[in-house]
Order: sequence, then structure tokens, then C-alpha cells
Amino acid sequence: MAAPKKGRKASAQSKPGRSLALILIAIVALTGGMFATGHTTPRLGIDLAGGTSITLEARSGQESAINKTNMNTAVDIMNRRVNGLGVSEAEVQTQGDRNIIVNIPKGTNSKQARDQVGTTAKLYFRPVLQSAPSGGAPAPSPSPSGSASPKPSGSASASPSASASPSGDADGDEATPSASATTQGRAVGEALKADPSPSASTAPAATPSASAPADAATDDSKLQAQFAALDCSDVKQRDAAGKNAKAGAATVACGQDGEQWMKFVLGPVAVDGTDVDKAQALLDTQSGAGWKVTMDFTGAGGKKFAQITGDLATKQSPQNEFAIVLDDKVISHPYVRQAISGGNAEISGNFTQQEAQDLSNMLSYGALPLTFKEASVTTVTAALGTEQLHAGLLAGAIGLALVVIYLVLYYRGLSLIAVASLLVSAALTYVIMSLLGPAIGFALNLPAVCGAIVAIGITADSFIVYFERIRDEIREGRSLRPAVERAWPRARRTILVSDFVSFLAAAVLFIVTVGKVQGFAFTLGLTTVLDVVVVFFFTKPLMTILARTKFFGGGHKWSGLDPKSLGAQPPLRRTRRPVAPVDPKEA
Repeated sequence: MAAPKKGRKASAQSKPGRSLALILIAIVALTGGMFATGHTTPRLGIDLAGGTSITLEARSGQESAINKTNMNTAVDIMNRRVNGLGVSEAEVQTQGDRNIIVNIPKGTNSKQARDQVGTTAKLYFRPVLQSAPSGGAPAPSPSPSGSASPKPSGSASASPSASASPSGDADGDEATPSASATTQGRAVGEALKADPSPSASTAPAATPSASAPADAATDDSKLQAQFAALDCSDVKQRDAAGKNAKAGAATVACGQDGEQWMKFVLGPVAVDGTDVDKAQALLDTQSGAGWKVTMDFTGAGGKKFAQITGDLATKQSPQNEFAIVLDDKVISHPYVRQAISGGNAEISGNFTQQEAQDLSNMLSYGALPLTFKEASVTTVTAALGTEQLHAGLLAGAIGLALVVIYLVLYYRGLSLIAVASLLVSAALTYVIMSLLGPAIGFALNLPAVCGAIVAIGITADSFIVYFERIRDEIREGRSLRPAVERAWPRARRTILVSDFVSFLAAAVLFIVTVGKVQGFAFTLGLTTVLDVVVVFFFTKPLMTILARTKFFGGGHKWSGLDPKSLGAQPPLRRTRRPVAPVDPKEA
């Protein structure tokens, strides 16, 4: 009989010690990272740790304004607001046609959160009096990036030109305005040649005309002191800038051009967000300028906008710009070349589709006749969450105990391998969940606990598949060591297919659902991946090592691998054919 090839022998005789050492190192490293970060327990969601649940009902004088698009825009705005409070696990989602549910976990000022999410977005158009980079070196001067052109209504051929640009530098002596990059839809426009003077970025803007109502605000020493001290790269200063500013007074504000933070001195409100009748993102296929945002004003709003743009067009940069301010933050600050009359305008500047839609949503939401009334506020106490958590853990413990009892009764000695594998899987799951809390904001809620409980059965199923393959090999008359190696390829395929189906279901569930159901899907997917890791790097190597012992390899009756109790067939033996006698005559 030919000897097996060297390559096959090496692949069959794996080195289980390396795999066991590898997974042990991984557990030790992850555990060390958990203690080093100080996060030794998983973050708990609102249903376990407690918190506040707010139900908001949309109200409007125009019933048609309460539609899916406007509600989704409101959710985006509220999400941004609660995240600004430092809440990473808050949930904001629609319920039905006119309700929005906001779940805020424990540790957040619930009164402040209610004030933030329950108010309509505040959108204003303010003239820019002064601007400068803030919190770092100015971004490098870019190439021209776009333009904004008003399109007066009633004249299809007329298209007066106006440009929109972010304010980067201001030179008090040079009449030519300067600008910096257009990115992320924060600012749009055509960058003009800038004076490279070192003082350009921080020098006060050119002296405005005496008729401008913002002259007094520019000269106000208190406002100038606020502007000089403002650092928009600091989160606290950025959030406080312009907070609760009066519409009729000048104020300071922050904005962002790409990676560069900008600070502004803004004049009194010239146009209110409610003066915008409609804003939408459109693809300009005629001129090839790409995506743009169009704004239609109400009758009164169109007159206000024409007046402010006419005043701005006569001034120097950055005082020829108007800032679009949403919730006290400058989201765009285009500049104007001439008065924009007719009641509508366009903003363009190398927008992507998403950037244009985001800007149009912000403009639209600030203009909506849509307010929200608190329908209910529910406080979820920590005591209730603790009871739910204890109930979930009790259910998991009962399920685990039943699985262990079944394994002991049916597989006897093999149950030790299964229990050890379950403990390794549980340790990895716990440590990784603890680390994912500060890393990605993962919070363990009750559905996530249910996902972990379901995973116990999935993990145990993988062990059972492998054990049954080994027992089948023993029934065919093979000894344990060859049976372990021959059973693994077939069991491996079955385990991978089963886990792939579970992971696919978890991934689809995570994508198509929202809120707490995503916690269930995420936990199920995570534990499914860990099941593959444990079976490949712990269960199989441990089984290979134990097959060399007398207890398992000898087929002890309590090992779960006793050939007699499994009804094993006797091994096939080759017999020689009897040699026929040779006739001497024939010889």
C-alpha cells in the first residue's frame, strides 16, 4: 500500500497548540484593553439603564405639510440636536404619520433635551459683517469652485449673475474679495483672487457704508471681544456662539468650510426662514454645473431678499455675503454681485447630490409651518431596567443550563469540550461588547440580550454537528484520531453554511430595521461570527488534543465515543484469496 503524500499528512495533522495559544492571546489582549480603558461592563440602553422617552406630535396650519419628507427632515434635525448634547445612543424615529419618538438614555439633562427637540428649527438669513478662520491655520486657497446665480421670475432669458463664496480672508484695503474652499455644501461659490497679505485673514472688513444697520454692531467693543476670543474648534464655545441671539441684534456664530472652522460676526436678521416658500435640490443638465439648490420666497420674503442682496452687492468682502444660519450655526455663506429680485434664487458650487439635498432640506425645514407638541413624556427608571436585565439574564441562564444538561446526558465526556467552548464564546462576547460601547456607541438593550440568548443555541448547534460527524466515523469502524480528522472537513462545510445563513439574516435585519431591533440583529451577527472563530480556533484544536488521550482515544464508556454504545461496525480486514492448486501436468 502506497504511503500517503507528505503534503496531505501535514495538512491532516494540524498543530492544535498554536490555535489554542492564538485564541488565548486574543482573550488576554482584549481583556487587558477592557481594563485599561476602564469600561469593564457593556453600556446599557435606555430600556435597561433608564432614561426619557418623548413622543412629539406634528402640528401645522397646512395639513399637507405633514408628510413623509418633512417628517424625515425633522428627524434629521432632531438627531443633530440631541447628538450635540453628547448623546450617542439617543434614538429619534418616526411613528405613524405625524409622531416622532425621541429616546434619550440616562445621564442626559432631560429638560434641556426636551427643549432642544421640541422646537422648530430656527433658520435666518443674516448679513456677514466679519469673518476669519478659527482654531487653526486657514485652509489652502483652492481653485474656483462654483457660483450662485439668481434667476428672476417672469423672465426666462434674463439670468442676472451673482456668486456665492465662503468667506476666508478679508482685506480692509483691497476691493477685490477673497475666499476659500467650497466643500460639504457649507459654502458655495466662485473663489476670487485673494490678497496674500498676512493680515488678510484676521483684519477687520472694509469700512461699511454709513447706511448699513450693522455699523453699530461692528464698532461694538463687546461684540468684537467675543469675536476675538471665539475658538470654533472648541465644542463648548461653538455650541454657545450665537445661542439665543435676538433677531434684531448682531451676533457671533461658527461655521465650517471643509476641515476649516470659521467664525463670523453677523448682522441682524434680514430674512426669516419662514419667508422661504420652497427649496429643492436639482440637477442642472443644461449648463452642466451639476447639483444646485433653488429657493422660492414668499411675496414678502422676495422683497426682503431683494433689498438685502441689493445692499450687499455694493460692499466689499466679506460684507457682500449673507449667512444662512440654522440653529445658530452658519451652514452656508454665499456672496452677491448684484441685487436678486424676482422671488427666487439658486445656490450652486460643485455640490454632490447628497450635499444639495441636505442643504435644501435644511432650508425647507426652517421654512415649514410645522411645530411639535409633546404628546407624552415617559421616564424609564433604572429600577425597571434592572428588572428587565435580570429577567433577560435569568432567561439566558435557564437556556444555557438546559443546553448543558442535554449535552451531558447525550454526549457525556464530549460535553466538557462543548461547555468550555461556550465559556470561551461568552468571554469573547462580553469583552467585545464592553469595548464596543466607547468605540462605536454600542449599547446593550433588551432585544440585544435576546440576540445573545438565541446565539447560545446557534453556538451549541455547531458543536453538535462536529460531534455527530465524529460519531458517524466511529460507527463506520474507524478509531478516534482518524475519525476526528476525517469528520472535520464535512462538519466545517455544514457549520460555515449554517452560520452564513444566520449572519445574512442578521445583516438584512440590521439594514431594514431601526431602533432596538437593530440591537438584536447586531448581537446576533456578532455572536455568529464569534461562533466560527471559537469552533475553528478552540473546539477543533481541543478535540484533536483530547483524541490523543486514553479516556477519549480509547473509547471510554463515559467519553461519549464508546464504539460499542454507538453500534460501531467491526473494522474491515483484507483477506487473501485462496491459491488454486496447480496441476503438475500443466506445470
